[in-house]
Amino acid sequence: MIRHWCEAMGDTSPAYRGPAATAPPTMLQAWTMGGLSGHPAGTGRSAAYDEMFALLDGAGCTSVVATDCEQEYLRPLRPGDRITFDTVIESVSPRKTTALGTGYFVTTRTDVHAEGEIAGTHRFRILKYRPARRNEDAERKAPARPRPVVNRDNAGFWAGVAEHRLLIQRCTDCASLRFPWLPGCNTCGGAEWDTVEASGEGTVFSHVVMHHPPFPAFAPDGDGGPYAVALVELTEGVRIVSNLIGVPYDRVRVGMPVHLEFLVADPELELPVFRASESG
Repeated sequence: MIRHWCEAMGDTSPAYRGPAATAPPTMLQAWTMGGLSGHPAGTGRSAAYDEMFALLDGAGCTSVVATDCEQEYLRPLRPGDRITFDTVIESVSPRKTTALGTGYFVTTRTDVHAEGEIAGTHRFRILKYRPARRNEDAERKAPARPRPVVNRDNAGFWAGVAEHRLLIQRCTDCASLRFPWLPGCNTCGGAEWDTVEASGEGTVFSHVVMHHPPFPAFAPDGDGGPYAVALVELTEGVRIVSNLIGVPYDRVRVGMPVHLEFLVADPELELPVFRASESG
């Protein structure tokens, strides 16, 4: 799983290879998942969690959306470690009214142990809510794009987007480039960095076509039909996930040249996307 993760993320750090390999810290949640077959009886979600959800469902809060997560890493995990975890319902907020509807923010905390020693903590927060009623005027409005989560680690990236610049982090110790933005270097572990501006040229490294669920905000025709999501390899060597424009979803192919544009999704949101040509 470490190898799969590193291949998917493009993480080439030597710390994750060889007989003394450690696991990437951000894999913390992966070790608590039960896989396709789920957890063995008695080791998965507790009855208290199901009881809380039943109470919220009974109050009409039948919809759920993830809002954010926080992780704290206390010691490296290594192949062969026996991983256990304990999860508690850490807090339930007072009733809140949001654009989605009225409900409660529920925070759970999972403590991950390796050989009985605390290795990390994962906090996950959801909003369990009663969907707001839509009036006819709201139904006629164009669907809005989901907002990106801006935090202290990626705020500089979004500041660059606001200036129509696609910024890539560069480690000041070893000069390695990295994307997406991270607090430390994948290659040498250095914590200091600056940025370089991407040329905006690249090729499609991989892509998927989303058929379901339909999402009108991502479809040029507004019908929510199939749309392509691409992993674009920039000429600088890093990769970014984005939407492709200028080409039908069924004409996208690996190796297709693309170039950066900035899409005004609505008056409050501008996003980096990539334009391709059918003949590219």
